[in-house]
Amino acid sequence: MNLFMHKINKSFGANNVLTDVDFKLNSGEICALLGENGAGKSTLMNILGGVLPADSGTIEIDGKEVNFESPVDSLDAGIGFIHQELNLVNDLTIYENMFITHLPKKGLFLDTAEMIQKTEALFQRMDVDMDPRMMVRDLDASYKQIVEICRALLQDASLIIMDEPTTSLTEPEIRRVFAMMRTLKDRGVGIIFISHKLNEVMEICDRYTVLRDGNMVAEGLVSETNTHKLAAHMVGHEVTTEINTRSGQHGKEVLRLENLSDERHFRNISMAVHAGEVLGVTGLLGDGRSELFQTVFGAMNTKHEGKIFLDGAEIHVRNTHQALDHGIAYLPRNRKENAILKDMTILDNGSIVYLPKIVRGLFIDQKRQEALFQKEVDELRIKMSDKFNLITSLSGGNQQKVVLAKWLMSDPKVLILDNPTQGVDVGAKEEIYQIIHRLADTGVAIIVLSSEAQEIVRVCDRSWVMFHGEQVGLVEGDDMNEHNIMYLATGGNAA
Repeated sequence: MNLFMHKINKSFGANNVLTDVDFKLNSGEICALLGENGAGKSTLMNILGGVLPADSGTIEIDGKEVNFESPVDSLDAGIGFIHQELNLVNDLTIYENMFITHLPKKGLFLDTAEMIQKTEALFQRMDVDMDPRMMVRDLDASYKQIVEICRALLQDASLIIMDEPTTSLTEPEIRRVFAMMRTLKDRGVGIIFISHKLNEVMEICDRYTVLRDGNMVAEGLVSETNTHKLAAHMVGHEVTTEINTRSGQHGKEVLRLENLSDERHFRNISMAVHAGEVLGVTGLLGDGRSELFQTVFGAMNTKHEGKIFLDGAEIHVRNTHQALDHGIAYLPRNRKENAILKDMTILDNGSIVYLPKIVRGLFIDQKRQEALFQKEVDELRIKMSDKFNLITSLSGGNQQKVVLAKWLMSDPKVLILDNPTQGVDVGAKEEIYQIIHRLADTGVAIIVLSSEAQEIVRVCDRSWVMFHGEQVGLVEGDDMNEHNIMYLATGGNAA
């Protein structure tokens, strides 16, 4: 399938999102569609996917003009769309989600056996260890993403749009996805790959197209560019990636874990973080780091053993309210599912943790709420037109800053950041790293949980590596590099 989108325009009110954008894709080609959050990438793909109508412009497939009035029209034309926001029904099984647009029937009833058999066959091809009968609500974000990818593959599409498909995947899962993409490419399937991970673009893509502020500003062969040039096209200027040159001078111990275990997710974990330190905890999917620190924050209902000390005194945290009272804050992974309230304003999202402290009788002290939030807006450099707009009106990077503001308003002693730059573009990512270092310089003890070794090296002073729920190594100084982290995270030292 050969695709050509010509002079596509789209506005939402007075906001011009796309202006005369051209985009092309050839059969058997993987093309990266790049740009910062808010550049118009998802809008352009939503037009191609039949989710949104264009205000003007044309779409041609194999030289014939087409018009998609619904996602089904696009799907019937052979276009599969893996959305950035997971598009699954939590109250259905995996196999039902796989066939939700085209349910096979046997007489008057659904052909359950066929759906399960075809899902299992595809999972085996992709080396995915999941039971098709599982409920989607029981999957974490990474496995939901895998179901999305498999569903597009099952629909036998000639063109597949992958909008940030690897954001919540671990390195082994990304390898499997890339292997499948290469297989599809060899069969003549065209793939549009949207990603903020420029190293992935260099590895898997043939061509690139860059959008900035709704305009197409660059295109070309990936073999003739590099990550620095791509980043410069995206943000409109040279992007300087700072090296972590922090002094390593830290204050007193703030948080210490001693032999913390819940048997199922993590075992015998002992570590400490000091005032002004950025401590990393990394590994692969299933390493237990998120469950470990959800337990520290009182967000896990499972029983655990071991001790937690804050400022040298043992504490017992049974819920998140107690954690906040102790000065522990936790920014969860997967912003869209766990961190933002989509139907609330930017202001309310950014101050909701602090609201109980500014209630006067039956009412909220709105002047104090706005003043406290504005302080965080200024310090975090949150870009927005109106704080009373919905949180969803912001780019991914600015949404993440609002979520960060929410926890900073609680004035934490310990700030736990779980995948702090997930789904954030290259420019906003560097801003968040600088924010983390500024916070640490004020004496906050910061713990960064991330599966990206490059991120751990960039932002952390030292890092623990976990493997299957256990600590397998501490990396710091010259030993803190991507090679050593991946070696430990894959169980290399155990082998």
